[in-house]
Amino acid sequence: MIARSWLFVPGDSERKLAKGSDNPADVLILDLEDSVAHERQAVAREMVRAHLKAHADRTRQQLYVRINPLDTDAALLDLAAVMPGAPDGICLPKVKSAAEVNTLANYLCALEAREGLPQGATRILCVATETAASLLTFHTYLDGVSPRLAAMTWGGEDLAAALGASDNRNPANGEYDHPFLMAKSLCLATARAIDVQPVGVVHLNFRDHAGLEADCLRDRRAGFIGKVAIHPDQCEIINRAFTPSPEEMVHARRVVDLFEKDPGLGTVGLDGVMLDMPHLKQARNLLALAEKIHALR
Repeated sequence: MIARSWLFVPGDSERKLAKGSDNPADVLILDLEDSVAHERQAVAREMVRAHLKAHADRTRQQLYVRINPLDTDAALLDLAAVMPGAPDGICLPKVKSAAEVNTLANYLCALEAREGLPQGATRILCVATETAASLLTFHTYLDGVSPRLAAMTWGGEDLAAALGASDNRNPANGEYDHPFLMAKSLCLATARAIDVQPVGVVHLNFRDHAGLEADCLRDRRAGFIGKVAIHPDQCEIINRAFTPSPEEMVHARRVVDLFEKDPGLGTVGLDGVMLDMPHLKQARNLLALAEKIHALR
C-alpha cells in the first residue's frame, strides 16, 4: 500500500466525518485521541464504528483509526468498539518501542478472529517519536516487528512536550531544532531499513499552502512518501507534491533505457551528467512509486 495524504478527522464530528469521505485524501485517520474530549470518548467510538460500517467500499480511500495510547485504559475500549467496522488500519500514538506495535498486533489478531476478519488484514501506522524513550529505541524495530506495520511517521509537537521543550523550532531560521531533526532522520532511516512507508509530519499552518508544498517537496527529496494532514485543504497539495511529475517520469525512463540498452556499463552519460548505479536505482524507484500511485486512482 502507498498513500500520499493521511487526513486526521475528529471521530466525534458527524459533519467532518461526512466531509472527509468527499476529500481527495488517500487515507482518513478517524481520531479517538487528541481531537476528542474525554467526556466525548464513548460517543466518538460509536460514531467511528458507524462510519466504518457505512463506508465498506475502500477502493478509493482507506480508513484508519487513531486509538488512545496502549498504556491507557481507553486503548482496548477503542479497539473493541471499532473493529466490528473492519478498519483498514490502526494509528498507534505515543509509541515507546517496537514492543508496543507488537502488542497491538496481538490484540488485532484476537479481535479479527472475534469479528471473522482475515488474519493480518488490519495494518498499523506507528507515530514513532512522540515520547522521549522513542528516540532511544529505534533499534528495536530492526530486531523483529509485526508485518502489520505498514507505515511510520514522526511527531514534533508531543515530542517537544515530552522533552520539556518550549518550542521545537530554531528561532534563528524557523527550522526544526536538533532533537526533532534527529527524530525525523531516525524515523526515515528505520522505515526504509524495515521496508515500510515513511510518512512526513504535519504542517501546522494550514493556511500556508506555499509552505506546505515546499515542506512536502523537501520531505520527498529526503525519502519520505506522503504526509499527514490536519486540514482538508492540505490533501490536494500533498497528493500533487508526492506524485511524480510527467517531466520526472520522462527523465527516469531515459535513465532506465540508457542502462538497459547496454547492461554491461556501470556508468552512462546523459545531458552532460555522468550517471551510475545509484541513479539507476533512483529512476526505477520513481517509476515504481508512480505505478503504485496510479493504482490508487
